[in-house]
Amino acid sequence: MIYTIIDVETTGQSNRMTEISIFKFNGDTVIDEFTSLINPETYIPQHITALTGIDDHMVADAPRFAEVADDIISITEGAIFVAHNVNFDYKVISGEFSRIGLEFNRKKLCTVRLSRRLLPGHRSYSLGKLCSALEINLVGRHRARGDAEATTILFELLLQQPEASDVFKEFLNKNSKEATLPPNLPKETFEALPDTAGIYYFKDKKGIVIYVGKAINIKKRVLSHFYSKTKKAQDMVRETRDIDFESSGSELIALLMEDAAIKHHFPVYNKVAKRTIQSFAIFSYEDRKGILHLASNKSRLVPNPIVTLFSIREVRAYLEKMCEKHNLCPKYCHLQESVSECSHFNIKNCKGICKDEEAVEDYNNRVLEAIHDMSDQKSDIIVREKGRHDNEEAFVMVKNGDYLGYGFVDKEETINHIDDLDTFLIPQKNNMDIQKILRSRLLDL
Repeated sequence: MIYTIIDVETTGQSNRMTEISIFKFNGDTVIDEFTSLINPETYIPQHITALTGIDDHMVADAPRFAEVADDIISITEGAIFVAHNVNFDYKVISGEFSRIGLEFNRKKLCTVRLSRRLLPGHRSYSLGKLCSALEINLVGRHRARGDAEATTILFELLLQQPEASDVFKEFLNKNSKEATLPPNLPKETFEALPDTAGIYYFKDKKGIVIYVGKAINIKKRVLSHFYSKTKKAQDMVRETRDIDFESSGSELIALLMEDAAIKHHFPVYNKVAKRTIQSFAIFSYEDRKGILHLASNKSRLVPNPIVTLFSIREVRAYLEKMCEKHNLCPKYCHLQESVSECSHFNIKNCKGICKDEEAVEDYNNRVLEAIHDMSDQKSDIIVREKGRHDNEEAFVMVKNGDYLGYGFVDKEETINHIDDLDTFLIPQKNNMDIQKILRSRLLDL
């Protein structure tokens, strides 16, 4: 069997290659080698130069990836792709091939995962610390050739272990997840994940939650992170040492659980979830003619909103719905501004208040009906959801328009009134994110 032990250096954030080294190994001897600097065709950040020693000047006259692609294909063809944290190097190389319109497919082996299985008990499986513990001379750390050469020596040592034959066969099995899983994540941890709805936690070596996600199928969603080629996903996967989960039974409760978990842990890879959501409020007022208007503004400027929504588009759609349902005037619902009479392209059932063809009192009564209609959505609501197993039901509780939390109830329990659910309620905090999650569901009830 032929192996190619590979290491690449990159620009970091953009993941463009700056150097590659490949040792072709037949199990006993290195039979070929290819090492080259690569012009990444982009700027190399200073912190990357400080780590690798590779700067813009060094790669200015180096070949571009397209110029060495044939050499890489030739030396790796028919061989197994081996690297320390193989998914990183493999994704960098396959990404470079993709940019020039070519596919790159090779069987993979990861020396981190192999070392964890065949050389257990080490405190760290980073290349530097593992080489130090095993007395492997690593010359040129964070340069492609130095790291690839040290990985080759490590790989030869792994091949010599008593259980190597069975372990290598298992790892190369096309149905095995060993080549896909993060280098430091035990296979058993992944296999324990359920195929059901819920949330999951990625944790680092200190047990700190670095990412929270939700899924209809937890195992399938977690696996998708391992295949992702984005820089953020690759960094997160490399840091992951453990994955925990909580079942929810339904997607809605998974969304609510995810929001609460993110706000509790503030994981570093959930930065997007920390943003402040802009909200808009619908309110009413009476003009000098005594006509009631429905209008909207930013929520912070409206003391007593009738309804709170989360985009201008949503506000317009909601007001259009109220106009059609209660025969209101688009002009006095501020769907048309600076017009003497309404002429909305979609709403044609105005009874003429804007043309003085209807009594103000009659029009205002319908506006009050619309306000009452909107206010009714602040009543006590229980949203029933699928439970975590067949003998269970879940619920989401809203009282007077405020989200109180969710809970799980055995189907054999007798529930006669909403207050009977208080015993099973898992209290949660209400916030704008939660309101946005619940909005579409509650408006449809």
